[in-house]
Amino acid sequence: MARLDGKVAFITGVARGQGRSHALRLAEEGANIIGVDICADIASVPYPMANEDELAETIKLVEETGQSIVASVADVRNYDALKNAFDQGVSQLGPVDIVLANAGIWPTSLDPEVHLSSWHDAIDVMVTGTFYTLDITVPSMIERDQGGSIVITSSTAGLKAAGRDYYAVNSGRIAYTTAKHALVGLMRTYANTLGKYNIRVNTVHPTGVNTKMVVNDNFAQHAAKNPTEAAALQNSLPVQLLEPSDISNAVAWLCSDEGRYVTGSTFVVDAGFTAR
Repeated sequence: MARLDGKVAFITGVARGQGRSHALRLAEEGANIIGVDICADIASVPYPMANEDELAETIKLVEETGQSIVASVADVRNYDALKNAFDQGVSQLGPVDIVLANAGIWPTSLDPEVHLSSWHDAIDVMVTGTFYTLDITVPSMIERDQGGSIVITSSTAGLKAAGRDYYAVNSGRIAYTTAKHALVGLMRTYANTLGKYNIRVNTVHPTGVNTKMVVNDNFAQHAAKNPTEAAALQNSLPVQLLEPSDISNAVAWLCSDEGRYVTGSTFVVDAGFTAR
């Protein structure tokens, strides 16, 4: 018997990267998946965002595990669209037991035209989008009265500030760190208020992960121009980037009965980055 047999998980940012990896890992453990992704670019984000072909690939890969998935295009900044996607998924797969608020961006463009929008986009996607995700999903979990697990994707940037040179750190990077810290406060508030319903809430804090958020030309150019900043992003263990599956393994554990007494935790998977 798999650890998540009979469970339904709602995952944002599911088309690729960590979101896709989480969907596959939870499906391998027996969960059915409801997923959303924006599948469109955001002007302040200097790398291509996920697209509908990638979302279709996620659907295919999950179905190959033998589990069901209902995935649709929805922007976490759009409350009505997100709720509609959630409601459609629940109508087909049943109520959710697991929520992974995973959608995130790194709007690090140095284009002065997006200086202010970089800030707003980061806060809107990662803070407001996570609040919307929880606001939409939590009432149904309480009503079902079967407990559950919520995991919010933060970052090592949600525990310590990176960057030592003011001129190498732009508004988007400042907003990213601010948003990832804010998610810890959001998590702790929900963990306190939902504990009596046996709903556990945690944040997961990865170091750099091998996804298009960091493996792209913009990041490489920034690292080349700012070697001191790049050096500050090194891990203690001799690994440059983790794989998405490394984070998914931790998420699956947090969502399983093995993690049944873990709540209000900043769960770090960082190869020692925060210890440096």
